[in-house]
Amino acid sequence: FNLCLKSRVNIKTTMSTATKEDSSSVSHDTDSTTDISSNNDNKCIELDYSTVNSYDSVTSSDANVGIIVDYDTAANQNLEKSLERALAFKDKGNAALGKGKTQVAIQLYSDALVVSPEGRHNAVILSNRSLAYIRIENYGLAIVDATAAIAADPSYPKGYYRRGTAEFALNKPKAARKDFRNVCKLKPKDKDARNRLAQCEKLVKEAAFAAAIISSGGEPVSITYDVNAISIDNSYDGPHPGGDLILGNGNMDKEEALFQPGKLPVEFVMAAIQRFKGQKKIHKRYVARLLISAKHYFEKQPTVMDISIPTHINDDNNSKAKPHITVCGDTHGQFYDVLNIFNMNGYPSVDNPYLFNGDFVDRGSFSVEVILTYLLFKFANPECIYLTRGNHETKNMNRIYGFEGEVKAKYDEKIFDLFLEVFCHLPLAAIIQKKIFVTHGGIPSDPVHVDEIRKIKRGCEPLDSGLMSDLLWSDPQPFTGKSPSKRGVGFSFGPDITEKFLELNDFSLLVRSHEVKDEGYLVEHGGKTITIFSAPNYCDSMGNKGAFIQFDDTLVPKFTQYEAVPHPDVRPMAYAAGMGNLFT
Repeated sequence: FNLCLKSRVNIKTTMSTATKEDSSSVSHDTDSTTDISSNNDNKCIELDYSTVNSYDSVTSSDANVGIIVDYDTAANQNLEKSLERALAFKDKGNAALGKGKTQVAIQLYSDALVVSPEGRHNAVILSNRSLAYIRIENYGLAIVDATAAIAADPSYPKGYYRRGTAEFALNKPKAARKDFRNVCKLKPKDKDARNRLAQCEKLVKEAAFAAAIISSGGEPVSITYDVNAISIDNSYDGPHPGGDLILGNGNMDKEEALFQPGKLPVEFVMAAIQRFKGQKKIHKRYVARLLISAKHYFEKQPTVMDISIPTHINDDNNSKAKPHITVCGDTHGQFYDVLNIFNMNGYPSVDNPYLFNGDFVDRGSFSVEVILTYLLFKFANPECIYLTRGNHETKNMNRIYGFEGEVKAKYDEKIFDLFLEVFCHLPLAAIIQKKIFVTHGGIPSDPVHVDEIRKIKRGCEPLDSGLMSDLLWSDPQPFTGKSPSKRGVGFSFGPDITEKFLELNDFSLLVRSHEVKDEGYLVEHGGKTITIFSAPNYCDSMGNKGAFIQFDDTLVPKFTQYEAVPHPDVRPMAYAAGMGNLFT
């Protein structure tokens, strides 16, 4: 419980020397800040939350811990009862968070704060709820709670740590740096806090350097990169787009022609997928050609795609199968779960088209394989797969959540720059059969005609506000009107705003992604809004199902749910520049 009410409660305690020594260290998966060290049966423990065992974790609770409290007056008996109830709620919240039941944990922490709304002990409860909000990417709410924790007790290091974590996630390294400096002042020997501070310092310098490069101008890598200069030696045992033949000098034009839309052999695509499955790469020259062609292709595509459901289907094994399109939500680098989708639902083809609704990369450590698979199918047949941009198809998010580090580890910086060019030109939305509006985050908080969305200029990183930001970042809320987003970016929109947008554009349904859901999907706003999320057991920790939707000519959604499948032993955000365990 790590609680000390020095002015109102006299606390008599004992604590082992080993426990005090361990309190200076930091671990990263569960939070023991508000718990007495685990498995201490029948012990009397010091209630002093200045000793911190872990910044990023909570554990469930201890059994039969003795607390000796000598109250100054009998009037404080009510305080004792309220405090006991608050701590009980807190312990239950810790247990729920440890099991991945984040929303349950948030409610239990909130109950604790209702029972005991004031006191220094609330720094612990607020900090734990801040961690829960971080787990579900509600960074705006996490900052609010962490700030309140700091106000409750300015000497409590976890308040600064949690706020710094949320600020870092929102690409505010200067603000995060200030908070991690405070953690280092309070815990000067803590290596974890010093590492976080060093990472913030690095990002601040990188941002200044990048700004200087942008101001100096220069052509994009897709123009300056000499792909023909990349040689393929005999040690490469992967697939080639020309079959077994390496198209060397004198045949580069033929090789380049294979990477035009609709020209890439399906055999090459399937061979590449099998290679990815074995944790091997395709050659960098082929990746560079694919990305450069993809950039030129997408920059010519509309901001809002108009997609029709196929009129026929060639399925000799199922005469009752109806033409349809499959819509998937976030897949976040979970390549083996993407393969599971294809195993259940078939590979992309003209008869079995897919729309992947953003957030292909980051978090999961097989993001390169996921996005390359989508692009390879796109260039085998552009009508077999459609892609919309998510908030994680952006430079700032890639830098923080692992994709940049993964690309540079598997290829190099130029390939990463090419990915960014592709991302900047991806469409922002799609309309299925003129009736279903699909976008990653949500709709503008002030409903507009879709023609205004079609006019959005792409080829750039999104701003913190505006139409593009709304499409990438917004979330639905159950009550009417609009509110500042719990994420700290964009707005939340109510059912009335959804109704106005759909009516204005003669649409019947909004499909969006962007939020993990326990069942893989959620229908809300009176059936007018569907959230679809296709990354099961998100970050190997959330325990959620994944789901996808099929629409046939009736436009009635048909949901398929599934569990996560095993993947190689590479943890989520393994390439996240040393900051991965902040968010998992």
